[in-house]
Amino acid sequence: MWLATRAVCRYDTIVNMNTLNRRAFLAALGCGAPLAAAQGEDTVTVATDHPRLFLRPARLRLLRRERERGSPRWQQFEALVSGGAPLPERPFALALYYQISGDKEAGRQALRSLADPGTDPRQLALLFDWCQDLLSETQARDMASRLEKSMAATAADDAIAAVRSRVLAAVALFDHAPTAPQRELDRTVRAWWPAHFVAGLTGGGGGATRDEAYPLFELLHAVRDNTMLDLRESSPRFLKEFPIEHLLSYYPAAYQAPENDFYIGATRQPGPPDLRRAALSRAAELAMVAYDTNALESQLLQGWLMHDAFMLRGPFGAPYEFLWANPYQPGLSYDHAPLVYHDPAMGRLFARSSWDDSARWFGHFEGAAQIFDSGRVTTLNPRQAVPALALGPAAICFGSGSPKFRIALEREQPVFLVGLEPRRVYQVEVDGQEMFETAADPGGILELSLPKMGETGIRVRPAPRPPA
Repeated sequence: MWLATRAVCRYDTIVNMNTLNRRAFLAALGCGAPLAAAQGEDTVTVATDHPRLFLRPARLRLLRRERERGSPRWQQFEALVSGGAPLPERPFALALYYQISGDKEAGRQALRSLADPGTDPRQLALLFDWCQDLLSETQARDMASRLEKSMAATAADDAIAAVRSRVLAAVALFDHAPTAPQRELDRTVRAWWPAHFVAGLTGGGGGATRDEAYPLFELLHAVRDNTMLDLRESSPRFLKEFPIEHLLSYYPAAYQAPENDFYIGATRQPGPPDLRRAALSRAAELAMVAYDTNALESQLLQGWLMHDAFMLRGPFGAPYEFLWANPYQPGLSYDHAPLVYHDPAMGRLFARSSWDDSARWFGHFEGAAQIFDSGRVTTLNPRQAVPALALGPAAICFGSGSPKFRIALEREQPVFLVGLEPRRVYQVEVDGQEMFETAADPGGILELSLPKMGETGIRVRPAPRPPA
């Protein structure tokens, strides 16, 4: 099974920061005084040149080299742009094309989208940053005004996507507007991240869902690339393991779409797969690898990403594929990735029998329990008695109404009891052991490590509640 790695803050990162940003980062980690305490005079600063967002010098060199060598990803992206394909995110795609090709007409076409008042703040920020040298004084002033208004209009929205868009706007505008960008970066680093994202991890209300993975990593890249602050360090376990959870939360069978194949992420929504969601899921993985190329989890993820059948070729996905993919990054075979992932902080559990497309799969997430087998998803009620599942190295038992379980283990392996009352303390008796008490996680899951192989009895009952 996947053993949760208790990662330690990388203090070498902190030491190498300038004093101003180091104090802000230590505040974001929750070290010493609370965030709102006496660090008020310190600010999070941006000192980079345009382009600032995602196209820092090393990546820009890589992508321009991809154009020079005519890589398959560049050829696909170029064909869509030069062929006049209907690009769903036209400003983003054309501005990226301009930065890599130097084609000023593409940049001007991207800027024509400014006439559309519906252009979202994220794309406006990318346009302002990537097409900076094409902007007239009037255009720059108008765009800055629109971005400031967008930050003010969504200031109360704490969703990851909204915070991401405000951060992109703040970074792009940093030395073009007097106070709003500074205020937004300070608020995100010092208040929103530690109080909303990190603190919520201990109570099951923070972190990110798989659909929030892409905006989360855009936010992380924008902050680290431009302020030297690595927000990941304040929640090392969650973000270190997130790539593995992301992999295991895919249904096993590949889905063949007209442009390319997709793996489809676990969802509670009925109906056909959402291919835009699937494309952003892959884009998130590419961005994860780009964020930390040396981590073991990133190398396993890179091994997953290297299959050409899944390369994003459609008008929506191709710009993301080109922006984030690094075909020179070595990867490890994902066959070595764990088959079970349990997040006790968030109450999520995923398991599969193997890494083959024909594998059986189980997921317990967002209050739902599902089994994927023979190409079909079946939704279960985990509070009802269901025969135990053996998937890879894990055994899964169901039903809060059945206080007794008997399970035969062929080897030492974790046993998960699902369908219990979230956060409730239970008394557990295992054959050959003394009774002990332990609490179910926020998803109503208990993980047990049994001491022996063979048939074992397990008895579980709610512990008496303490008097009020």
